[in-house]
Amino acid sequence: MKTNVGTLDRIVRTLLGLAILGAGYYFKNWLGLLGIIPILTAIVGVCPAYVPFGLSTCPRPVDKK
Repeated sequence: MKTNVGTLDRIVRTLLGLAILGAGYYFKNWLGLLGIIPILTAIVGVCPAYVPFGLSTCPRPVDKK
């Protein structure tokens, strides 16, 4: 699959995932493991939810003339 997650999006996903994991640990709840999903999409660089909509947060390549 093509990369569709940009740098800023990766940073936000990582921080959000860590926050969800931390909240799950703090409240002793297994739902905190859902924080793994945004972390994995940040590592891999592909968000399956973006694909059907044709979204991408990666910068467009610059045309060289």
